[in-house]
Amino acid sequence: MIEIHMLTKRFIVIIPFLFLFVGCHFKGSTTSEYAYVGGEIINPKNKNVILYNIEGKIVDSIALDSSNRFIYKIDNLQPGLYSITHGGEYQMVLLEANDSIMFRLNTYDFDESLVFTGHGSKKNNYLIKTYLSNEKEAKQLVKYSKMEPEEFDRFVEERRQHQLSDFHKFLENKNESEFFKSIVEANINYSAYADKEIYPFAYFGNNKLIHIKDLPEDFFGHRKDIDYNATHLSRFFAYNRFLSSHIENLAAHGYYDNNDFHSKFDRHAMNYNKLKLDLIDSIISDETIKNNLLKYKTIDYVSHNHTEADANTFLNYYIDKSSNDEDKAYMTDLVSNLKLLRRGNPLPNLAIVNYNDTEHLLNTIIVKPTIIFFWSSNSKSQYRNSHYMVNKLKTDFPQIDFISINVNDSDDKFWKQIINNYNFPTVNEFKFKNSKQARKTLAVNYLNKAIIVDEDSVILHPNANIFNSEFKVTLEELLQKKHLIARQDAF
Repeated sequence: MIEIHMLTKRFIVIIPFLFLFVGCHFKGSTTSEYAYVGGEIINPKNKNVILYNIEGKIVDSIALDSSNRFIYKIDNLQPGLYSITHGGEYQMVLLEANDSIMFRLNTYDFDESLVFTGHGSKKNNYLIKTYLSNEKEAKQLVKYSKMEPEEFDRFVEERRQHQLSDFHKFLENKNESEFFKSIVEANINYSAYADKEIYPFAYFGNNKLIHIKDLPEDFFGHRKDIDYNATHLSRFFAYNRFLSSHIENLAAHGYYDNNDFHSKFDRHAMNYNKLKLDLIDSIISDETIKNNLLKYKTIDYVSHNHTEADANTFLNYYIDKSSNDEDKAYMTDLVSNLKLLRRGNPLPNLAIVNYNDTEHLLNTIIVKPTIIFFWSSNSKSQYRNSHYMVNKLKTDFPQIDFISINVNDSDDKFWKQIINNYNFPTVNEFKFKNSKQARKTLAVNYLNKAIIVDEDSVILHPNANIFNSEFKVTLEELLQKKHLIARQDAF
């Protein structure tokens, strides 16, 4: 799944506020409602940063000076969540009138804490604190979901109230805006609400999801407090995570209206996914929020290994509901590209470059069944976990090759430095020669995607996920069909 823009953790260290103003170039004119945002990029990947407004539209591309610093004045400021990108890095910042937010960013390290300095920094530091806390808790959801429903409900609510209490203590003797308060409270609340919506899928699983109807009557009591059209939160991770899981949950209740009571839940069923689009269309009126959800849910469906007819049917169903022409063109193009990636088709022959800067065509390096997996220099946990998982798979499936492809457009030195820092084997480590076009051709919409091909570069599975709990079973079934492993019942 495409990653939704979020308030991501980045490694920022405190720097004196005035320090960054020395030698920096100011851009922007003079108005009464304004804010400054600036910083220093350590080990920059290019010579500019891009600033986006609260609607996600580009405000300006800001050049770094000779010291890799920048400062920008935003005139006619609309209070809200702005974002800055650099070389694939993404950071959101809450800006209000007269703020001067500064940070220092080192592109070589992604796991250190983020600390803002300057006027308006306290609220951004607190927002980052709540985000990181909720992100940590979200990673524990699989463990928490083993709790019985009443226990889980109580646990999540107590945690939410504790976070709200800490926030109210933080506000004592501080003159923060109501807007800031609403943002932090939304982050706390919607993170908890998302956990509640995701819980049934983890607790019951596909075989027993029918029992979602047996949850305590007040388990979803939070739904009375939902704002489905919170425009100011439309690019906020906690809010989007909640809406996405909430739609999945609502549609699950309707799933069994058209399926046998005891049937296994199928998240890829056409009717279930159409119901998700129907729900989005009926309960959300904000065009930005609605169109984004419609797009992501459609990508989820068409990226699975459906028939061409099903993909086209669903695409048309989506087009009738979306009002974003750019999104509709993107989805039409995606479905067209996915047709070429269907099982049994030859793998597109793309140019790749190895660690020693030698160019190859992808198909020419495939000599036996192969899993092609992808990673980004901007996602440390993903590239560490994917290589770790592949090492385990190599032991279990010695008859298979693994090709690792970095998807970044940045200079090779960043790619190679990660390989060296983590001692990844340089054999079978590649980059795309033309990353943008290659990602489009192979429909790499999310990093956990993997493509399985046979020794002739014929596609066996166009959209596998090596982290999926059923991946090994899927792989074994494919290899059995290729007679590369014996069936388990033969022993």
